[in-house]
Amino acid sequence: MPNLFNIYGLTEEEAIALLNTPTEELADATDRYVAVSHLASFPTQRSIDALIEAVQKQGPDLYDRITRRKAVESLGHLRPKEALPVVRSCLSDEDNYTVENAVWAIGEIGTEDGEILEEIAQLLDKPGQSYRIIIQTLAKLGYDSALGKIKGFVAAEDPAIVSAAIAAICRLRDDYSQMDRVVGFFQHPTVNVRRSAIQDAIDAQYYDAIPDIARCPVSIAFRLRGVRLLASGALSAGKMTFATVEPYLDRVIFDRPEDLELILEYDEKPSLDFLIQQLYNTDFGRCYKASKTLLELYPRETPNALLRTWEREARSDYGAHYHVIKLFGWLKYAPACDLMVEALNHTSPQFLKSRTAGAIALANLGEKKSIPLLKDALNTRSFDLKYACLLGLEMLGDKTGKEMLKEDKDELIQGKLLTI
Repeated sequence: MPNLFNIYGLTEEEAIALLNTPTEELADATDRYVAVSHLASFPTQRSIDALIEAVQKQGPDLYDRITRRKAVESLGHLRPKEALPVVRSCLSDEDNYTVENAVWAIGEIGTEDGEILEEIAQLLDKPGQSYRIIIQTLAKLGYDSALGKIKGFVAAEDPAIVSAAIAAICRLRDDYSQMDRVVGFFQHPTVNVRRSAIQDAIDAQYYDAIPDIARCPVSIAFRLRGVRLLASGALSAGKMTFATVEPYLDRVIFDRPEDLELILEYDEKPSLDFLIQQLYNTDFGRCYKASKTLLELYPRETPNALLRTWEREARSDYGAHYHVIKLFGWLKYAPACDLMVEALNHTSPQFLKSRTAGAIALANLGEKKSIPLLKDALNTRSFDLKYACLLGLEMLGDKTGKEMLKEDKDELIQGKLLTI
């Protein structure tokens, strides 16, 4: 798995050297920000010490503030207990984003110190704070003394804060009475609210939300994470069997727009060009609506339109890339077979969704020659891709591929193998 923190390829020594370089000698004003970002990928005492020192420095300009803010976040990723005092000192910072990162980092590091937890809780009385993060952290750390303050946010104007407050009450009091409101947010017009509600259902271990998450019009990444985490928790707790969760896992991996509860409606018949452009939207609910409409209204015209957008933009846009590959599969468009194979074997981590799309798209073509390709793709650490390949092989009538995963440690993969 590539290290996503170290996207510029700096070594630990180079990152620390940047932090110690005088401002006037830096090649770019953002170099220190880049350095503290990178140090999150080095869990060593040197990195921890360098990050603590970076937090303690309070320079006068914007780049100093964002560097300090990012250093706090990096300490949260590394979770060193010795950093707790310096991170705590940021709870009183004038920069609300630094406060937000400090609260989150304390949640990651962990503490049972009542004074620190109360200091976090007091932030709920302070205007302009990131209340959602504060509420989530207090619930995560089990600070039920903040329950009274948290309950006040059930009536907040921001639905993402309301959702977090309900989930926190559920976690702190084992009270599921309002969780149906969280599930209701899965159909909210704003995509960030839908995503937040899924996270809150996960945090509350609300297993009953699995069917609704599977239908929620957000990216497959959010739905699969939600269904997978809740399904694993439900199996471990003896609350569900694999037979109960299997249809929802399958539904998410197949990712057909007709299986989603789509929110968007068009006032008039949309044009082909409009629908193609909707595949680039960051709200996947719009992408799924466009895909469904393309299949219904323009099945003949869509393949050529997709090929045009592919060469122009989709090849490098990982969201549109995913939707285009899926559409080629649903349309059973054999001339795009090479693009499906390319998607199946894509090496960039941003295009992981497209690998699953490639597996399902190839299976939709119904060609037996795809069986060896899907078997080869089973040799991966990605749950998503393994599950997709198993579904694809099953669609193509192959049952031998499952032998390759018989030693897999994932209980959901093992459950699937028993049904093939």
